[in-house]
Amino acid sequence: MWRARMKPFDINYFNIGSRLTLIFMILIAIILGGNALLIWQFRLARLQTDRLTDVSQQMIAILRLQESLLAFHHRLEELTQSRDAHRLVTEAEPLHRALLEQIQRTRNASHLEAGVGPTFLTTLEAIQFTLTSQLAAVTAIAMSGDWEAVRLRLANEMRPLETQTSALVNSVDQEVSEELTQAVANMTNLQRRILVVVPMTAISTFFIAAFFGRAITNRITELRFEERVGERTRIAGEMHDTLLQGCISTAMQLHVANRHLPADLEAKPLVGEILEQLEKIIEESRNALRGLRSTGGSSRSLEQRFSEIGEELGNHGQVEYRVLVHGTPISLRPAIRDEVYLIGREALANAFRHAQASAVEVELLYQTSQLRMLIRDNGHGIDPEVLRAGREGHWGLCGMRERAKRIGGKLRVLSGAETGTEIELMIPAQVAFEEESHQGLR
Repeated sequence: MWRARMKPFDINYFNIGSRLTLIFMILIAIILGGNALLIWQFRLARLQTDRLTDVSQQMIAILRLQESLLAFHHRLEELTQSRDAHRLVTEAEPLHRALLEQIQRTRNASHLEAGVGPTFLTTLEAIQFTLTSQLAAVTAIAMSGDWEAVRLRLANEMRPLETQTSALVNSVDQEVSEELTQAVANMTNLQRRILVVVPMTAISTFFIAAFFGRAITNRITELRFEERVGERTRIAGEMHDTLLQGCISTAMQLHVANRHLPADLEAKPLVGEILEQLEKIIEESRNALRGLRSTGGSSRSLEQRFSEIGEELGNHGQVEYRVLVHGTPISLRPAIRDEVYLIGREALANAFRHAQASAVEVELLYQTSQLRMLIRDNGHGIDPEVLRAGREGHWGLCGMRERAKRIGGKLRVLSGAETGTEIELMIPAQVAFEEESHQGLR
């Protein structure tokens, strides 16, 4: 009974490479720093607004004190003109208490603002003390009946209180103006910073999404390559165990039957031809299975594997064959390495078997921007119609182009009757090379 097995969790599925991780962390730091700066600027703006509000409340309290003091003085003058001492004493006391309460409210308003000047509270205390003492003196003089002295006392002693209050109003008004100017300047600076920070944060967010999307895309591509290679290996195993083994078994039985056939039998040459065709089919099947099998676990480089491919394809010294490497060899992604090898193997198989070439060359170029592979031969070339549309029933060129496209590479084929064939494969460095090796190039 077939039972599905879950693939074990692999933390490497989320590995996006140290370079992308560093860039990702830098962009995250920019976003967090930008947001922190915005929060700090808004906090400063809120503190500035609170300070301006407190100073405004203090200004309102002083204006009310000034209004109450003027009303108190005006009422005392009216009572003095009535020359009624009992009425003056009776009505002055409630007015005095109301004025003291207003002074207390002004003092409380001053405590809301930490930057109030040291003379402010002193002036309020002086006004409160002077007001109380002068009211007691005015009351005593009024009870004695000297109303001219009362009038002079109010004119000489109460006016300075109004002057002090006016000075407080001017002082606080100047402070309000300064705070307002500072608030406007701070808001302007905040606006400028926002115009810089917000676009930077938006751009950083965009790049995070772009890099993260790119990393995910690369990782998904790698996983798909690995799955494809695994499936290809499975198919190769099944074909080896069924089709190829069946062909080999059939060939062995035909050899046995051929040995028992009389030499003068007319069918004996036909059986011999069938055996030759069957052996070719078996050899081609073996080569096809080698192309299907995964090489992801192999530690051999492309240079080593291409160096050994000559004898594998049946070249036993008849064709001059060499492999050239330019630049420092770099570790390739296993799936990319497999596809490059299979593309090169197909090109070399065509060169050895069909081009009738006397020289075949593989050139590998490791560059900072890309991996290039050139395969050249001096054979009779490929028919232009076949090069353009392919040959019916043969999928070599078409398969090479499809493999190159799957791995994000470009395949170029140049061929002429007298110049032979040149096949060029180019793969971008970020696709071909492993992340750590690619960083080493930089």
